[in-house]
Amino acid sequence: MKTITLYELNNLVRQTIELGMPKAYWVETEIAELRENNGHCYLELIEKDPNYNTPVARASAKCWRQTWGALKPYFEKVTGQRLTAGMKVLIEVYAQFHEAYGFSWIISDIDPTLTLGDMARRRKEIVRKLKEEGVFDLNKQLDLPLFTQRIAIVSSKAAAGYGDFASQIVHNKYGYRFDLTLFPAVMQGEGIEKSIVKALNAINERYEEFDCVVIIRGGGATSDMSGFDTLELAENVANFPLPVITGIGHDRDECILDMVSHTRVKTPTAAAVLLVDNLHGADTRINEASSRLTTMAIRKIDSEMQRTAKLSERIPTLLTMRKQRELAHLDVIAERIEKHSLIAIVNAEKRVSQLENNISSTVEHFMTTQRHRLELVEKRVALLDPQTILRRGYSITTLNGKALRDPSAAKTGDKIVTRLEKGKIISTIN
Repeated sequence: MKTITLYELNNLVRQTIELGMPKAYWVETEIAELRENNGHCYLELIEKDPNYNTPVARASAKCWRQTWGALKPYFEKVTGQRLTAGMKVLIEVYAQFHEAYGFSWIISDIDPTLTLGDMARRRKEIVRKLKEEGVFDLNKQLDLPLFTQRIAIVSSKAAAGYGDFASQIVHNKYGYRFDLTLFPAVMQGEGIEKSIVKALNAINERYEEFDCVVIIRGGGATSDMSGFDTLELAENVANFPLPVITGIGHDRDECILDMVSHTRVKTPTAAAVLLVDNLHGADTRINEASSRLTTMAIRKIDSEMQRTAKLSERIPTLLTMRKQRELAHLDVIAERIEKHSLIAIVNAEKRVSQLENNISSTVEHFMTTQRHRLELVEKRVALLDPQTILRRGYSITTLNGKALRDPSAAKTGDKIVTRLEKGKIISTIN
């Protein structure tokens, strides 16, 4: 039996592959894993079933240092994104089999067109979902307060953009004062979305303390923009109760975060200028209103002074006319008083005369009536006079000066007096 070595076997495989697949192939695939080492790039490629999202093919791929050094910056410049897991790519590969290291696809070129289309599709899908939820323009409907001075900032503390923003707004040429509060967040690399959402949640817990939110980046790599194109971050910003201003610091098309924010500016410095200009606009409006009020007040004062001067000139004439009218009125009143007084006196004299006549007849009638009553009383008194009773044959017996009405009231030895018409009889009870 003739045998061969493993090396010889692998060499046959290499020759077969080189002869059977001599050319390069453009492949649409998805990156499952990506890592860089010593300038080389190592990828795991995957294809998923579109209906069930399960893998139907896998392969390893490599991009050597010399090629990767040119492809990486080219891809990031065109797409504004860095190659990451989960991204769809269009790559040119050729087959390579090494006796010691086995089979691998070698990447020789990359076309960002497919990636751009996939990114655009994802962004379009996110925008569609936001519009279906009715929140796409929600933050834009909030009013940026005229006096926006309490600013919540979402940024990396070490970012140059944050320093530029703070310097620009603190040292503004008008001398306006702003209250800046930083909520640190990761603004490049992995974790952008979760970090910004966490900062927004912290602001939301005390949103009454702020007038608006500023999300600024500046100075970061263009390839770190994918973190700002996510549905969760967009929903948080769209539904936020305060106006959100974004100054991500990039020149490419708007990211999803820019689309849903209240106001989008290009750089952190521009965000600071926006806030300063907003406050200056309010200040200008106040000054203009103050000037208008001052002008109106001066005009009103002048008008009133002229009116007062005209009135002062007319006062003597008016006083004379008023005096004459009042004197004439007093004369009329005096005549009326005199006339009514004479009438009242005549009426009073008539009344007194009538009362005098009435009093004379009334007194005479009263005296007659009283004399008649007196005569009746005298007759009654005469009838009740004890002497009259005695003259009729009656007698009155008294005991101790009081009329004796009951015989049992007298005791043996008591003296009683019996009064008759003519004299009296004194008796002793035996």
